[in-house]
Amino acid sequence: MSDADIIERLAAAVAERIKPTVPLNIDLWDIATIASYMKRDVTSVRERFACLPDFPPAIRLPSAKGNRAQPLYKATDVIAWTLKYQERRA
Repeated sequence: MSDADIIERLAAAVAERIKPTVPLNIDLWDIATIASYMKRDVTSVRERFACLPDFPPAIRLPSAKGNRAQPLYKATDVIAWTLKYQERRA
């Protein structure tokens, strides 16, 4: 097998594993993704932020078992919510 063949096979394997990027304006984030974005731990986001009245409302998609699905949030709504807390200069 030549170096070119190895590179071709490696490139194909990498391409199979790369997830397509969902545009931010339609992406849905789970609590773990929000925690990563906010530089906080998952528990803090779930217990201190997501329960606030002005936090964006959750989207709960139907589950196969009829259970409550994990909450998802519009990425742009979460970003807008965090930016409301940006300090203003005098």
